[in-house]
Amino acid sequence: MDDDYTKPRGWRHGATWTYLIMLLASAVALLVSFILSADTLKMARNPGQKLNCDVNAVLSCSTVAESWQAEIVKFAGLSFPNAFFGIAAESVFVTIAVIGLAKVAVPRWFALCTWLGGLAALAYSYWLTTQSLFVINAMCPWCLVLMFSTTVQFMALSHATVAVQDMPSGHAGLRK
Repeated sequence: MDDDYTKPRGWRHGATWTYLIMLLASAVALLVSFILSADTLKMARNPGQKLNCDVNAVLSCSTVAESWQAEIVKFAGLSFPNAFFGIAAESVFVTIAVIGLAKVAVPRWFALCTWLGGLAALAYSYWLTTQSLFVINAMCPWCLVLMFSTTVQFMALSHATVAVQDMPSGHAGLRK
């Protein structure tokens, strides 16, 4: 192993660049979550109405929004749209990116929990995309943007966890 290797060098590995990419991806995901939430409310007010993002039978926000996968959390007879949870989750990731841009030192447990939360968000996004592709047989253009931005967000978060937060410690090969 390379003993004199400590941290990645260069502007691409610094907190500013890494957290700026995360902030941009999280902001896009937050905006899309607001749009999907507004569409959900529009459909609740006018059942059967088609949404503006419906292109054809395959690219159809309405078809995806009307599936059970669009509201998987149910509590006391109420179901909650995924987009509402997206607003909450992406707000947290925007905040974490701003904390990173401010170069605030966070505890290791916080960095680890943030990375695990990002992994959960990525896994959930990919699960919803596979459901759209293989079960619902329709794709929502906004959901595709959300999947892409969540992927970029997780990549930036992973890079920040390794290069900026120096986790996991003692694994120079991983940081390379």
